[in-house]
Amino acid sequence: MVQLRVLAHFGLPSSAGCAGNRMLAAMACALTPPDRRTVIDDHPEAIAAFLRPWPVRELPGVGAKTAATLAEYGLHTVGDVADVPQGTLQRLLGARAGRALHEHAHGRDTTIVDPTPAPASLSAEHRFARDELDPAAHRRVLLALADDLGARLRTSGQIATGVTLTVRYADLTATRRSRTLPEATQHTLLLARAAYAVYDSLGLQRARVRAIAVRADGLRPDDRATRQLTLDTGDDKPLAIEAVADRARARYGRQVIYPAALAISSRSSSAHRGDRGGRPDGASGGGAT
Repeated sequence: MVQLRVLAHFGLPSSAGCAGNRMLAAMACALTPPDRRTVIDDHPEAIAAFLRPWPVRELPGVGAKTAATLAEYGLHTVGDVADVPQGTLQRLLGARAGRALHEHAHGRDTTIVDPTPAPASLSAEHRFARDELDPAAHRRVLLALADDLGARLRTSGQIATGVTLTVRYADLTATRRSRTLPEATQHTLLLARAAYAVYDSLGLQRARVRAIAVRADGLRPDDRATRQLTLDTGDDKPLAIEAVADRARARYGRQVIYPAALAISSRSSSAHRGDRGGRPDGASGGGAT
């Protein structure tokens, strides 16, 4: 049915792959000629019959360098790799890569197919009532936007792996700069630190700023979050306060508790929030929450 619809709407032949998991279906589709389809039964024998003859580079995650490393040890096909113990692959490629390759060579894939995937990014933007030169005002807005993004990430059960800052100026030009976070997070404190670092890297001097936007990039479920252990407990108290603030906001509203630095800003402001690259979909208090 999908192939017929593609042909009817676009006039193009298409290939199709059907299997018991996402990896096998994607491989079957990629390796099937146009206007044809491949169906892999969900049985070990059928999966092995499909996978084993193909070159190892057809497996996801196997690039030219990995394929060359495997070829040095006589592992050219998926069948060759499937016959090698997992421990051997881990010694050749590393623990994580070796384990993933062993699973893929046996047709196992735990990736969940979500028909309604979460947005790849979340963004928040503040537009000043008039062009703003004060760096302190810029930093207050960064904190407000990080606070907004952090709350939305925690509510949606997501973490961000990167931050992008966009600064728009009075002459209608803009500067955009991104930074990968040391570890994925959903906490306001850590998002704000990253936003401050990106802002400082711009080296702005009396810039007439018209708007500031912060985007949380590379979102993933928060059950995949990790935290580097450290002897420095300086962040524990702010994170504990954040959890209490979230409970209070959920019960009494966003305005009952917020970072003290934002209380000194009383000017009216507008903010727009979006996803997948900043599509506006609503409004919040920006720098005056």
